Amino acid sequence: MRLFTACLGTETHTWAPLPTDTKAYEDTYLVRGGDHPEAVNMFGVPLQIWRGHADAKGWETVESLCAFATPSGLVVKRTYETYRDEILSDLKNAMPVDAVMLSLHGAMVADGYDDCQDDLLHHIRGIVGPDVFIGCELDLHCHITKRFADNTTAFVIFKEYPHIDFAARAEELWTLMERTLAGEIKPVISTFDCRMIELFHTTREPMRSFVDGMAALEGHDGVLSVSLGHGFPWANIPHVGARMVVITDDRKDHGDRLAEQLGRKLWSLRDQIVPSVVEMDDAIDQALEHTEAIDGGPVVFGDAADNPGGGAAGDSTFIAHALIKRGITNAAIGGIWDPVAVDICRGAGVGAKLGLRLGGKAGPWSGDPLDLQVTVKAVFDDMIAQGLGDSTRRMGNTVTLEADGIEYVVHAVRTQNFHPSFFANAGIDYASKKILVVKSMQHFYSNYAAISDNVIYASTPGVVDHNIRRLPLDRAARPVWPLDDDPWASNEKRPW
Repeated sequence: MRLFTACLGTETHTWAPLPTDTKAYEDTYLVRGGDHPEAVNMFGVPLQIWRGHADAKGWETVESLCAFATPSGLVVKRTYETYRDEILSDLKNAMPVDAVMLSLHGAMVADGYDDCQDDLLHHIRGIVGPDVFIGCELDLHCHITKRFADNTTAFVIFKEYPHIDFAARAEELWTLMERTLAGEIKPVISTFDCRMIELFHTTREPMRSFVDGMAALEGHDGVLSVSLGHGFPWANIPHVGARMVVITDDRKDHGDRLAEQLGRKLWSLRDQIVPSVVEMDDAIDQALEHTEAIDGGPVVFGDAADNPGGGAAGDSTFIAHALIKRGITNAAIGGIWDPVAVDICRGAGVGAKLGLRLGGKAGPWSGDPLDLQVTVKAVFDDMIAQGLGDSTRRMGNTVTLEADGIEYVVHAVRTQNFHPSFFANAGIDYASKKILVVKSMQHFYSNYAAISDNVIYASTPGVVDHNIRRLPLDRAARPVWPLDDDPWASNEKRPW
């Protein structure tokens, strides 16, 4: 058997201020021919898993491009087309192949392409023909089009948010592929449009039980796989929104019914599964009460609106200004993306004291810069922090600064904060702090909940606004909740 693998992805916030260009991929993760470093991006892990299984069976693996960029604005057209064409060229040179296995995000949007996954799969199917197995692993914030589903033999989506199950989903897709090639199963895909645009945290009830119920259906009555594509709300494209996906062993009618049942159940839970956020002043009040009364670790603020993993720049200052105004000390902010400040402080050196304008550079949603008298506490070359599972995240050149009792991790490469190593690797004793500010939306939760009994999703202005009704989704197909109170009042189907 000959297996062809590739990875191409990012999560595109279509009105974020920073375009996703070639350098964004080079700064995040760009590997060719399977030459992965020891520190592997989570979207590169499936390719390694599939190669390992293929090697064990004596199969040949041809690995093409593995490229992922930290989420940001629209992908530059030239960048997408260059990487797409590289994968397609490698596939043509590898033909004939028995299967194509792809690690994609699923929410990649480029200038001129509303859905890069749809476009890529359409071209791949045109090369390999109708009978070759094409399997895809997707992030749960993916977008799903009819053409994508029609061109894919099977696809599985992360079930967990935070995405702690990317390796398990890679194993699942391998099993579907192997059983299909062996003639044991015939995967058939069913989908259902839930007519919902929102975020759903799988760490909390009732979403936790909903996901567990999805998994419990697998392996029974011909059901091979059940997934929920949450969609990425900050993408102004027609098919944005949540969709249920059921793969059966040649039982399309059963899969269609089950996908609709699950989708309508999700709709019935809508008011219970939307995450709550706390206004900034109230969050600080809660933090002060907590630190005075309870010894339960530092209070953790999730700065979701400035989450680089959602397309924000990662340089907003709203929480920092609020902490300074309230006279809060013994806090740490991890981090602020500011390559200029990093270069200045690296040049000044450890121990230097200087006036510095920090953050607030990417636009109005980043807030006013911080004008501080800082001490350079530490300097690091191309620092790495732990990501989800065994994956890692590159922070680039990094400095640790202190000003008025608050420590700042300032880094040159945009990335979100997944893990306390973001602070620890920068020389900060995070466990001793009263407050930790983490620029992340939800991926931080599992790792930080392990060190704190008080995690607060703080509401601030920002690019990744959590109020869906305020988002400029003028291209989203209607009706859809919460833009429409009852999208089921009419039987009209949304185009997809």
